Amino acid sequence: MNAIIASLTVIWTSSIGKKLIVALTGAFLVIFLAGHLVGNLLVFVGREAFNDYAYFLHHMFHGAGIWLFRVIMIGALTLHVAATISLALQNRAARKPYECQAVIQASLSSRTMVWSGLTILAFFIYHIMHFTMRVGNQYDTLPRYKETVMNNGEPLVRHDAWQMVIDGFSNGWVTLFYIISMTLLCSHLSHGVASVFQTLGLRFKKSAGVLRCLSLGYALVIWLGFISIPLAILCFGFGKA
Repeated sequence: MNAIIASLTVIWTSSIGKKLIVALTGAFLVIFLAGHLVGNLLVFVGREAFNDYAYFLHHMFHGAGIWLFRVIMIGALTLHVAATISLALQNRAARKPYECQAVIQASLSSRTMVWSGLTILAFFIYHIMHFTMRVGNQYDTLPRYKETVMNNGEPLVRHDAWQMVIDGFSNGWVTLFYIISMTLLCSHLSHGVASVFQTLGLRFKKSAGVLRCLSLGYALVIWLGFISIPLAILCFGFGKA
């Protein structure tokens, strides 16, 4: 156990180790976002499809699966942000006082990685509290959020997650915060995806342009996909009878 702790300490205290942590947790979060978007877009398929998806997630491994995944997600996101901040502070401390402070080639996305990362972490916590723990709302108590379906010939009362999403994004402030958070997230991704390849040694001079386009394209798809849901609900009345 002491050897494991010592090894983890060495990894954390070295800049290479922290960069590796940022890259690996970043790759995990990139994959998660793609899967999460596919699941969220089931909102457009309809109430039954989306509620089937939500029911499956909340009953994996008798309900333990979703909480295990949440712990992993929060751990990965916290490690990602903490390692990014630590690297930024380490790089700032290593600069000589007389060095030019102007950033010539760095993009706005790369220069705001720390702040966008902190905002994303705050949004994730809020998202869990709002839609999962249901703090400050009545999603658990009102009959409006219950749906009865047939399961193996027997009636099953389950949470109407579809209606919860419709009502949640009918609030202008919730939608605004969501869109701002998604915009910052995708700004983060537009630089971060290519950085993952670079840190893992998978970026070469010939592939740099392709990876840059891949990073920007992925960020754009994720952004359009996620904001399409609140915009469709708030601006175009999707899901409202």
